[in-house]
Amino acid sequence: MKKILIVDDEPNIVILMEQILEELEDEGVSILTAKNGEEALETIKKEQPNLVFLDVMMPYISGLEVCETIKKDDYLSNIYIILLTARGQSFDEANGFKAGADLYITKPFRPKDVLLKSKEILGIDQVS
Repeated sequence: MKKILIVDDEPNIVILMEQILEELEDEGVSILTAKNGEEALETIKKEQPNLVFLDVMMPYISGLEVCETIKKDDYLSNIYIILLTARGQSFDEANGFKAGADLYITKPFRPKDVLLKSKEILGIDQVS
């Protein structure tokens, strides 16, 4: 079963992301959530999701630290990480890629783009 993990300390963003991605559940994709970096690391190690949407600014452990930790772990480094953040400066984006992110998306984002990118990453046929 394919899995997506949504990590954000802002409940409204988690709800929005769940709504955007809910149609993937019909394709057999499991949607998981975490509300901080500590919880994210635990869930990633336990569930090994295929795709992680990761907020940068979170309590306890930042999204950048989570990303670096995952990408340095040979067992987990193949997990596709999308940093989803309000930090839109080129400096912030460079730091995200330096931490190992596969993609950097700034808030606000277009829900359709998030859904299409998720389908592409998970290899789900996109029928318009």
